[in-house]
Amino acid sequence: MAKSKTVYECNQCGYQSAKWNGRCPDCGAWNSFEESVPVVASKSSASKRNTADISDKILELSEIDVDADVRYKTGIGEFDRVLGGGLVKGSIVLLGGAPGIGKSTLLLQICQHLGENYSILYVSGEESARQIKVRAQRLEVDTESLYILTVTDAEAICDTISQTEPDVVIIDSIQTMNIPSIASSPGSLTQVRECTNLFMHTAKGLEVPIIIVGHVNKDGAIAGPKVMEHIVDAVLYFEGERNLTCRILRTVKNRYGSTNEIGVFEMYDKGLEEVENPSQMLLAGRPENVSGTCVTCTMEGMRPILAEIQVLAAKSGFAAPRRMSKGFDFNRMAIIIAVLEKRSGLFFGSLDVYLNVVGGFSVNETAGDLAVALCLYSSLFDKPINCKTIAFGEVGLGGEVRAVSNIIQRLNEAQRMGFECCIIPKQSLKAINQKEYSMKIIGVSDIGEAFGIFKKI
Repeated sequence: MAKSKTVYECNQCGYQSAKWNGRCPDCGAWNSFEESVPVVASKSSASKRNTADISDKILELSEIDVDADVRYKTGIGEFDRVLGGGLVKGSIVLLGGAPGIGKSTLLLQICQHLGENYSILYVSGEESARQIKVRAQRLEVDTESLYILTVTDAEAICDTISQTEPDVVIIDSIQTMNIPSIASSPGSLTQVRECTNLFMHTAKGLEVPIIIVGHVNKDGAIAGPKVMEHIVDAVLYFEGERNLTCRILRTVKNRYGSTNEIGVFEMYDKGLEEVENPSQMLLAGRPENVSGTCVTCTMEGMRPILAEIQVLAAKSGFAAPRRMSKGFDFNRMAIIIAVLEKRSGLFFGSLDVYLNVVGGFSVNETAGDLAVALCLYSSLFDKPINCKTIAFGEVGLGGEVRAVSNIIQRLNEAQRMGFECCIIPKQSLKAINQKEYSMKIIGVSDIGEAFGIFKKI
């Protein structure tokens, strides 16, 4: 038998080398190479392999029955919204997030609702059964259909799933699972990839949905090989600041639904609670008669959400003024400042500028540009914006205000929340019937017109 050749593999990107390197030539990570022995099939076993006839497994598209219920309702509306309507049978979902953000808490609460109609196998490689029981008592999870398994052998887990046939399986977490026949430590690229692949075959073969918890690295991405995200059917990220109660569940991949939907939760002592009206939560406690604040509307999937933007422009004590942005793209803020200086004659060269989106929320689309511009103007001249005014629109490099999508949904949400004046791009006026709205809708073609209206209201 030929001797196995030792290779060194980067635990960050999977790059393999015949010798150890201090720095990975592919991703640039330091001290990331780990020794591993690849498993190579022998030529004799490969030559003896018989070719199986699987022609009888070929199905016509019209023969496949999808009339049956193929989704499990988790009982948590925000989680179902992100998944596209529920947990699909035979799917494998990857849930990632920072430590302590509430991943295990969310999954235990889902078990309480799913346990009313289905059996759940909760596999934990990080906690003992007693620790899970204590946490379940705190969250008031007392379903009798929840079964706990505390092992890390992936092959044994799959055998147990085949024997017991639970309706739903939860793996917490994939970085603790291992296959004994693979000569690498748990959490390595090889172990994570092969364990995920094993769980995927189990989920598809038995039509059992599996939810996998994944740790994140220091950059915020899910730890492990990128191929793991290709294997699974849905990738969810649980986001939020640990010192704030707001938590956002965001999907970045979903084979069975939209990738633009988000779920909003609030963290309390008794666990996570759904936020059915995120706009009301984000606008709670708004200051009145304070300069530099304005409300905008951003779309998350098909859901319009109102967010408050705050800007503080203050005299700088340094030769180079500071620029800070939280919840809004920093480069986008720098562009808007440059447009205001060039097109409107405003001067921010000697001022520190701080921008914040209240509540830990993030405005990721250009519809918030107009509100940011108004906040900068308001803070510069220390003139407050009417608290019943909302603005949304994209600001171009020429100072023009461009149209944004989903204008009707944004206006409906603004009117529902009681706003009396809405500043929008003039191009968007063609797509709406102003008689349907009780609030005043004003269209502007450039930031100069927006500042002129701001002085009047």
